[in-house]
Amino acid sequence: MHTLITLTAPAVVPTAAGGVSSVAWSGAQAAVWLVALPLLSSAVLLLLGRRADRWGHWLGVLASAASFVVGLVLLVGLLGLPADQRVQDVDLGTWLDAGALSIGAGLRVDPLSLTFVLLVTFVGTLIHVYSVAYMEHDASRRRFFAYLNLFVAAMLLLVLADSYALLFVGWEGVGLASYLLIGFWNHHTPYAVAAKKAFVANRVGDVGLLVAMGLLFATFGSLDFATVDAGVAGASEGTLTLVGLALLLAACGKSAQFPLQSWLGDAMAGPTPVSALIHAATMVTAGVYLIIRSGAVFTAAPTAQLVVAVVGAITLLFGAIVGCAKDDIKKALAASTMSQIGYMVLAAGLGPIGYAFAIFHLVTHGFFKAGMFLGAGSVMHGMDDQVDMRRFGGLGRYMKITYFTFMAGWLAILGIPPFAGFFSKDKIIEAAFVPVDGEPWRAWVFGTVALVGAGITAFYMSRLFFMTFEGQKRWSTRRDGSEQHPHESPALMTWPMIVLAVGSVGLGWVLSTVGFVEWLEPSVGHTEHEEPVLAVPVLIALTLIAVALGLVLAWRRYAVSTVPVTPPLGTALTRAARVDLHQDAVNDALLVEPGQYLTRSLVYGDKAVVDGAVTGLGRATVALGDLVRRAQNGYARSYAAGMVVGVVVLAFVVLAVRG
Repeated sequence: MHTLITLTAPAVVPTAAGGVSSVAWSGAQAAVWLVALPLLSSAVLLLLGRRADRWGHWLGVLASAASFVVGLVLLVGLLGLPADQRVQDVDLGTWLDAGALSIGAGLRVDPLSLTFVLLVTFVGTLIHVYSVAYMEHDASRRRFFAYLNLFVAAMLLLVLADSYALLFVGWEGVGLASYLLIGFWNHHTPYAVAAKKAFVANRVGDVGLLVAMGLLFATFGSLDFATVDAGVAGASEGTLTLVGLALLLAACGKSAQFPLQSWLGDAMAGPTPVSALIHAATMVTAGVYLIIRSGAVFTAAPTAQLVVAVVGAITLLFGAIVGCAKDDIKKALAASTMSQIGYMVLAAGLGPIGYAFAIFHLVTHGFFKAGMFLGAGSVMHGMDDQVDMRRFGGLGRYMKITYFTFMAGWLAILGIPPFAGFFSKDKIIEAAFVPVDGEPWRAWVFGTVALVGAGITAFYMSRLFFMTFEGQKRWSTRRDGSEQHPHESPALMTWPMIVLAVGSVGLGWVLSTVGFVEWLEPSVGHTEHEEPVLAVPVLIALTLIAVALGLVLAWRRYAVSTVPVTPPLGTALTRAARVDLHQDAVNDALLVEPGQYLTRSLVYGDKAVVDGAVTGLGRATVALGDLVRRAQNGYARSYAAGMVVGVVVLAFVVLAVRG
């Protein structure tokens, strides 16, 4: 890659909304340091090896924090520009140059990318600080921080890239880092298998991104966002639909959406800070970003956009139902992430009206979900790494900070006013009830799904909260029979939880007050407000009623009633939800077993046809050699007899020809 090229002359920079920025802002060049700092830190920690064990974790924290500071500087600079100049492309030079194929490398600094930058670096830095204490006794802590820095750098490259080509580099970097972190304790075989499962599922999604890139290059002759967005109006709807569906496949892999969601629960095998980073600030948000960054394509391909909304709606309910039956605290939160990302994908599938709301919820979700994952890690820290909620109960009396910070995240995800989720998730529900293209049936279908999802979310998240922190204690002894002593986590773990709890409480109100949706308009476009099929106050009331019903039901079953330590048999749906609605069995039946059959058939064909032809030719050659060898026996009488036979045969041939 070439070095940074300074933008000295005014440049025309197309915006996602269709306008142009007539002045290039030189301060945007600092964006390169956003990626460079954590990437360099990761390289240093890996190359120095054990020599960096004593201080390597603090270098990792510093690198992430420094990227956040650079992001703040860029934010201040961008806010100082008029709205029509807030999409800035920074040219880094030519990346690939092969005859007619020329692909440049560059970064796009705009409200959308900076929003992700600040979320990734701020929440990521808090997770780094938390990890200092959480991984204190791990002999490979320095390597863990190297992988965390690599994760952050890859995600920053993904959201800052100004083309699909460079985005793909960050996309694959995120996949690599997640594989390394999920399987960080790979000496335990199930953890290694979980990492492999996540890696393979994401590679399936990557096929979609590669196909989309091929179609885009064939259609527009370029992969940069500016050219694609400007050329969408002249492309055929059929081509754009294929591109949109391929991009959706890629998003399903990264964001664990139906039907590529099976890896997410298994990804809990990694250390808990990894779960927080994957679920709150990095990997699973990448698919949502890809769809919204490609908004021009989806807006021009209504069929693909409808499929996006359908996938989001299915995943929203799928994750919520699975979350109702999970007893593993981390896997219950993973199902919650799947469902909440489903809300965001549903919003993105609603078109321009939902793009900003999807990002709004993504930001608030980043805070309250990171806080709850770190809270789950704090519970594990105080309970000797147990994750079974049926062996918890009453922990709120012993872990006050964890209790109240987790409560903030719980109330935020429920959407209780004035907590953050009320301002973001309710906007998605409102947008879902808006008719699309004069077809009210879509509003009723998607709106009802979003509303029902809010009620189920209230039930399973309240179930998680009550089973863990309320009710009677169910942890009198450890598994080895010794006495259990739950305790609060150290300050390096609790302070990040407190900061995230503050965001869970007030971030939604703050973003609504400062005009967050309007801030995103240069990137996602402006959309006039449209009225839903039900009045907004009615929707708010219905949502709060659904939430209240879910909360009360969970309170009666898991707070005031006795929770059995052994899971009851439950209904057929409950049993199915415990095994993720049989998604692994379906994958095995549809993909794994046919793949194995195809592989075995190919192996058999290789042995029977290819190897058979080669070995058959060899055997025929040997048989011919044996026949010739028998004729060469060394006896003169045999040679004489052969000559006589030959003369006789030759005589018959000559006579036959003459006759």
